[in-house]
Amino acid sequence: MTAFAPTPAWPTSPAADRNKGPILELLRRLLPGDARVLEVASGSGQHAEHFAAACPGWRWQPSEAEAALLPAIAGRCARLPNVAAPVRLDLLEPPPAPPEPDAPGRCDALYAANLLHIAPWPVCAALMRLAAARLGAGGRLVVYGPFEVEGEPLAPSNAAFDAELRASDVRWGLRRLGQVQAQAAQAGLDFEQRVAMPANNLLLVWRKP
Repeated sequence: MTAFAPTPAWPTSPAADRNKGPILELLRRLLPGDARVLEVASGSGQHAEHFAAACPGWRWQPSEAEAALLPAIAGRCARLPNVAAPVRLDLLEPPPAPPEPDAPGRCDALYAANLLHIAPWPVCAALMRLAAARLGAGGRLVVYGPFEVEGEPLAPSNAAFDAELRASDVRWGLRRLGQVQAQAAQAGLDFEQRVAMPANNLLLVWRKP
């Protein structure tokens, strides 16, 4: 009998398993078949693995601020030739110089899921600046997660989640859509669309002119 090495027990997010299908469906509509995507805050790497496996024409670059998670992302995606080695990227640290137009560092899309509500508020502005620097003309910033929308009632589950986040860290909490849009506009990004997602989440899309 041949002995097989057990599959490593990589960190797993149940939420990522639940939402990866609906998000992929929308990304397929938004992105070209040969899109170059920079993912910010890849976390466990489940989205990178699922999206890149489903769309082999995409070239996916995972990144994560927590260096301890990089091996898990690399391990999950090791079999996928269209996923680059994950890199450490902390939005609150000084970024590298933006690439010149048409340089390899340019990307067609920048993607971030479930980031803004578990990060200090300055991360929002930093994310917008990064998108403005890295996206090519017409490129899209796609952001997924729960938000407060001015003038609309907050779902009870989101209100409870917001209270839980703020109790864990006073710098965290659901962000107001209008304030997020203002940060994007300041970075020179045009708001394109808002899509309601399961479990009271939103998928937000901005385009670089």
